[in-house]
Amino acid sequence: MSPSQVPQPVHVLSPDLVSVVKNSTEATTVAIIKKNQYTRYFSESPVFAEFHSALRNVGWEDDRSISDNILLETYRTTIPLTTYDSYEPFVTKLLTGTCQEDDVRDMFSPGLPHHIAVTSSTSSLKPKFYCKYQHLGAMRYPFGDGRQTFWTFSLHYRQLVKVQNCSGDIISTIPVGTQSSGIFRARSGLEVENDHLNIKLAGELATSPIAVGFISDYRAFMLTHTLFALANSKIETISIIFNTSVVDMVRFMEEEWYTLTTSIETGELPSWEGIQEVREYLQAIISLPPHFLPRPERAAQLRAVGKATDQPGWLVKIWPMLKTTISVSSGVFSVAVPKLRFYLGPDVHLRSLGYGTSEAFVAAVYDPSDLNLFKVTSQEIIEYLDMDKDDNASSIIPPWLVEVGKHYEIVCTTCDGLWRYRPGDVVEIAGFDPTDGTPIIRYCERRKQETRSAITWMAGGILTERQITAAILAVQDTFAQIVEFTAIIDSRDGVPTLGYLVEVHGELHPEAAKAPMKLHNELCRLNEEFDPRRMQVPTIRVLKPGAFGEYRQWRIQVTNSGSGQVKVPVVMSDNGAQEWMLARVRGELGVESNGGVVQG
Repeated sequence: MSPSQVPQPVHVLSPDLVSVVKNSTEATTVAIIKKNQYTRYFSESPVFAEFHSALRNVGWEDDRSISDNILLETYRTTIPLTTYDSYEPFVTKLLTGTCQEDDVRDMFSPGLPHHIAVTSSTSSLKPKFYCKYQHLGAMRYPFGDGRQTFWTFSLHYRQLVKVQNCSGDIISTIPVGTQSSGIFRARSGLEVENDHLNIKLAGELATSPIAVGFISDYRAFMLTHTLFALANSKIETISIIFNTSVVDMVRFMEEEWYTLTTSIETGELPSWEGIQEVREYLQAIISLPPHFLPRPERAAQLRAVGKATDQPGWLVKIWPMLKTTISVSSGVFSVAVPKLRFYLGPDVHLRSLGYGTSEAFVAAVYDPSDLNLFKVTSQEIIEYLDMDKDDNASSIIPPWLVEVGKHYEIVCTTCDGLWRYRPGDVVEIAGFDPTDGTPIIRYCERRKQETRSAITWMAGGILTERQITAAILAVQDTFAQIVEFTAIIDSRDGVPTLGYLVEVHGELHPEAAKAPMKLHNELCRLNEEFDPRRMQVPTIRVLKPGAFGEYRQWRIQVTNSGSGQVKVPVVMSDNGAQEWMLARVRGELGVESNGGVVQG
């Protein structure tokens, strides 16, 4: 649907729309309960004991034909808010290398998982693992399709789980990796048992052959995908999960321009570190149509354009038919949008990928022209926790009763076996779809506790991720165009304050030295709880160009995560990650003891 055809969200639901969304939500709830009611997690975890006790009291064990109304009421009144603490003991049983089928079948949903999604450890030091099952109609992400799509798909996994039956036969092999990798495998039919054959395939959904997806080194992964895309002058779509990785791609292209164009000219693969394990498969396949062969004419076209990354619309000069770029660009990723728009020029459509997490798919794109406007899925149950009330299930609001403009923490009950689970995301209700009453939402921020105590203690108030992001963006006109940032608690002077670590595009503004005080004022304006006399002036340290791209490379190596899933947290609490970033500081804007601002 084009932006001009998207109906404006309504702010008040009519009685008829209330009935539509209520009936749809309740039907999905009943379907999920009936699907997952006999799973190991739901049957054995003590957090659901009240649900089972309530049903036994109405004859559940004697009569399985309990009415849907009783199921719904029991769900509403007895299912508590859940976290990873109750989920972890059960998923851990699947992470032992080789499992017995009787021990893991029907763990969270009927059957065995297709893959196990692992989080990127953005907001916690320890990764979390979520079993993902195959369901009808589950392909919900607009990654792009076809040979004119530059799609940086990954097939990397951190481990394989083998399931053994009572006869000792391996009946299933389950990859543990990023959710995006699992989705690509499911969509492409690339089962991990056949990877010895998959790695030889040309691929049908993107410009790159399948072997590129097995590269684990981030820089080599991005460069090799880029090499195959550069060889094709007819690229129409770029599909890269996070827009910050598009910015990394441009930097890598600039650094390796001569090598890339020479490879396209000769048809020989570069000797990049990190592609050794797939090199023979790539070299064998590049001589087959439609891959690039020696293409001296295409190399000449690229050299004529040059690596003019300082010119607006450079990517369109490389790919004249480029129409759309699909990436996550909401939340903290909105910071990179101006830089990305600079490379794309004004005419290429920048589209969101949708709103999904490792835990659940939450919402699809509603208006393609709005990077942070989503229509909540009807295939899962998304409920809304009123953050102004008690922190328990009694404060959950159903979709037909949420208020436009209000912020809620989302709570998910899914086909994959999560029950009123808290991913930790906060959304704003933007309205309702006038066709079916479904809530239309905007992503706001993570709701996490680990940074709040220090911030509260130093300033008398609570800083949210949204405020931290909005404040640094508000000082760009005084400071510089920001490509990416993170923040830490800076205690070097003995009194904690917020310390920004920032990568910028271009030179600092002549009045950049005023940015810390302006940032201080903006933070106090955004949160009236702060006492300006107690709120220490934030610090701003400028990182060397490309620091965040290098961070993603480093983070992938130390966590053994996939190249498609490395996010930089708004507030960085990992001491090792902080030290890594601080080693790449090239200058600082700070505050002298007499209150004057200095630029270093």
